[in-house]
Amino acid sequence: MQVLVTGCAGFLGSHLCERLLSDGHHITGVDALTDSYDPQWKLRNLDRLCASERFDFVHAEVLKLKQRLVDDAQLIFHLAARPGVRTSWGPEFQHYLRHNVLTTQRLLERATLSQTPKRIVFASSSSVYGDTPVERVTEEHPTNPVSPYGITKLAGEQLCSVYANESCLEVITLRLFTVYGPRQRPDMAFHRLIQAALTGSKFALFGDGRQQRDFTFVQDVVEALTLAGHVPAHSDTFNVAGGGRVSMNQAIALVEEISGCRINVERQAPQSGDVRNTGADLSKSRAVLGYSPRVKLRDGLRAQIESMAERVRAASCA
Repeated sequence: MQVLVTGCAGFLGSHLCERLLSDGHHITGVDALTDSYDPQWKLRNLDRLCASERFDFVHAEVLKLKQRLVDDAQLIFHLAARPGVRTSWGPEFQHYLRHNVLTTQRLLERATLSQTPKRIVFASSSSVYGDTPVERVTEEHPTNPVSPYGITKLAGEQLCSVYANESCLEVITLRLFTVYGPRQRPDMAFHRLIQAALTGSKFALFGDGRQQRDFTFVQDVVEALTLAGHVPAHSDTFNVAGGGRVSMNQAIALVEEISGCRINVERQAPQSGDVRNTGADLSKSRAVLGYSPRVKLRDGLRAQIESMAERVRAASCA
């Protein structure tokens, strides 16, 4: 199958492309290599992919994507987006509008112009729920984002719904809960936490540490994405999470235990847009997608620690 993946050089996109290659697909990967974080990180993610004859890399914004690339694709994974809750405030918001809203609209528009029916799998975020009074939210729970980032992801969902209703597009939306694992973005909490453990630097903890997250290992997310590419549903929305809530204080203790290193935690005030707790009800995802998280937090953190330790060793030898 010919597959188009936007955001192919990112944390999640590179893992997905590797899985699609192993499943025998031909991939056109698109990435703008923006400066939301160091583009060199993303280029390293492409090394293994570009070694395959079944992977073609297009360095471009999705806004400027040629219609031919959309026409050729039988399945589209739309992962390209400006990430990060804290940086979505202030003047940076213009970039979130461009890469999260305008980009999604343009891709949907091009897909509707195609002569062949398309399925698009859209990577959304648990940020669309905002702060919730329940321990585990279902997909029917009201959306109430508390950050500009969350607002742009909800706008992307709504655009997908509008275009699916007005055309022959099939759009499957996945609301992802705090993805972690090897190649995680350098601004994310687990990357910063493990970096502090391995190098002795300080780890900035925003809030009291009792806030809880439903952490999801990257390979579990990749499994959900591939399932969404084939699920016999016209258009629908699903939660994708790790299946259990853990506090940041517990996560810090777990990283210390696995790494054998004491972490210098620098406690700071909570940041605007950070929700207190997240947790997903996975009943619908299990029943319809066939999704069930397999990787426990301890095992996933161990894999990320080992991956980052290798990178630290390589950097020290360079």
